[in-house]
Amino acid sequence: MQKTTGKKTNARRFIEAYNQIDYALRVQHNFKRSMGYSDMIRKAVVVNYIVRKYEDDLIDFGRLRNAIIHRSNDEYVIAEPHDEVVEEMEKIAKLITTPPKVLDSLVDRDVLSVQYDVSIKEVVELISTSSFSNIPVYKDGTLIGVANGQKILNQIGQHLAKGEDATKYLTQNTIESVVVTPSPVKYYDVAPATITIEEALNMFYLNRKLLVVLITKTGSMQEPPLGIITTTDIMDMNNILDNYD
Repeated sequence: MQKTTGKKTNARRFIEAYNQIDYALRVQHNFKRSMGYSDMIRKAVVVNYIVRKYEDDLIDFGRLRNAIIHRSNDEYVIAEPHDEVVEEMEKIAKLITTPPKVLDSLVDRDVLSVQYDVSIKEVVELISTSSFSNIPVYKDGTLIGVANGQKILNQIGQHLAKGEDATKYLTQNTIESVVVTPSPVKYYDVAPATITIEEALNMFYLNRKLLVVLITKTGSMQEPPLGIITTTDIMDMNNILDNYD
């Protein structure tokens, strides 16, 4: 049994990372101080993408923390974890305490939008000639929906199935008629500029039908878009988390 002094040992670094994770999760998700660490991790899995991603490691690291600490005040340690274990714990701690923000890391800031009264034909042409398949639609400065290429195609198909004239439908109906169609599925959402990659991934995880997250200054539909995230960004966001240092 040896008291740690001077330069930080692996055990000291590990304990500090553990404490950072423990404190951050309790503050972020309002967990009670009386809740045990393992129980807290299992509850956080539901609301925190990073914890869900590293759940098994965090549970194992919790057991390791109890194994290397001899006294409750963290002053004495009886074992030293390997470098790889410490580095992984510190990485997870950084992801939880200071997660990367979407606008700083990955986002398409060049957001193409249209007004509610343009024809469906114009929007279809815009989608076909641009690299955008999700176009926010605004009316009097307020977001009323997102024109999604696949959903527009589905609408066209339904009208064709009824024997209607496609050209007439496309030219005589506005995009508003498509995006405000009642749907039980919420396929788009809005988030503030402070949204982190963890929060964005959690949004897609909790709503598997979600296709688009539009970013505005405070997450209000009355604000212009600052960026847009789609399901095609999920892999890139995971890669950023994997390589975050």
